[in-house]
Amino acid sequence: MPAFTETLPVQGQPMAMYVSVPEGSGPFPAVLISPHATGVDDFIKAMCDRLAREGYAAVAPDLFHRTTEAQAQAAGKTRRQLLNDVEIIADINTAIDFLQQHPAINGDRIGITGFCMGGRVSWLLAAVNPAIRAAVPYYPGNTLEIWGRGDQTPFALAQGISCPVLGHFGEIDVNPSPEDLRKLDAELTRLGKPHQFYNYPNTDHGFMDFTRPRYNRAAAEMSWPRTLEFFERYLKG
Repeated sequence: MPAFTETLPVQGQPMAMYVSVPEGSGPFPAVLISPHATGVDDFIKAMCDRLAREGYAAVAPDLFHRTTEAQAQAAGKTRRQLLNDVEIIADINTAIDFLQQHPAINGDRIGITGFCMGGRVSWLLAAVNPAIRAAVPYYPGNTLEIWGRGDQTPFALAQGISCPVLGHFGEIDVNPSPEDLRKLDAELTRLGKPHQFYNYPNTDHGFMDFTRPRYNRAAAEMSWPRTLEFFERYLKG
């Protein structure tokens, strides 16, 4: 299973993107993984590799490519706090354009998933890029907030979602909270958007990340087969 780093130009700057692909020549369906606040780390790479073993070309772009830790410290913020929605959209759109133009990728079969802030990004991009055919946000925090120069929250953009959505949430998470989950669910229902949400009992934020203390094996092992079944239906079916 080959894995490598691709570099894409975004608004005149280089953006690294981890790529993991199945064996064979394709064309493959693709899944974009939007990283969490610690970036394209071992967990995100492992999730790309898992998807590649299931027959998907999986990519994870580095959304922090515009800043350094030193710049964030000088500003008194984290690199996550320096992100803004306008640039996030540009980064993910660039990655999707790359996938659509690649001869080994089926450009009509592109999905997105992500964890924590990556779940938020999954929702946001499903709302603004119709090339996305299936979206799986995991515990998408801050979905009701604008980041940086954006003018609407991901929640407010839900009318633009044109693909089915599968959401995974932790019952004792505070961001997104149970109230946030109900709001997201009610809005997609009001808009007639096909979706299914799972709320895992006694489960906190970050339950998929096996590298961290809040990993919840039971919730992870329930949610991942559901994700694979969802992508199978909408990206391979």
